[in-house]
Amino acid sequence: MSRIGRLPIAVPANVTVTIEGQDVTVKGPKGELALTVKSPIEVKLEDGQVLVTRPDDERESRSLHGLTRTLIANQIIGVTDGYSKSLEVVGTGYRVAAKGSSVEFALGYSHPITVDPPAGITFEVEGNNKLHVRGIDKQAVGEVAANIRKLRKPEPYKGKGVRYSGEVVRRKAGKAGK
Repeated sequence: MSRIGRLPIAVPANVTVTIEGQDVTVKGPKGELALTVKSPIEVKLEDGQVLVTRPDDERESRSLHGLTRTLIANQIIGVTDGYSKSLEVVGTGYRVAAKGSSVEFALGYSHPITVDPPAGITFEVEGNNKLHVRGIDKQAVGEVAANIRKLRKPEPYKGKGVRYSGEVVRRKAGKAGK
């Protein structure tokens, strides 16, 4: 049996979980998220806990068991606390500025780059070199943060670029002087 999949998911008092067939909807103070569970996996709500079960030990059932439980648990955390990814802009002349709901980056290109937030995502700029990506969907927050980092990845010689907070950039020595 899956060690993660068999764990029950506790549902907080301010969260409602609705299960209709294979569709699971989670509503909380921060918003609402929906998930369609793949067919061999079954989801039940009992005594304020969500239970994820599998009918057999087929390879697909085993692989989906823990995944489904984790996705539902992530939704419950998302609608109660939300998710956040922090990014840092490092480099001389590199900066980030808020322009309404979107953000504008100066990353050493000949033009500024404007990034608009998708639905359910908010940007929060701190100073001129820190950015926080916030939302209730863990996957969407991570994807938006990764796309912003992709605008100018940290390079290995000076470490300039957009990086996650706490990310360690491996540095190279560069040319040897005479």
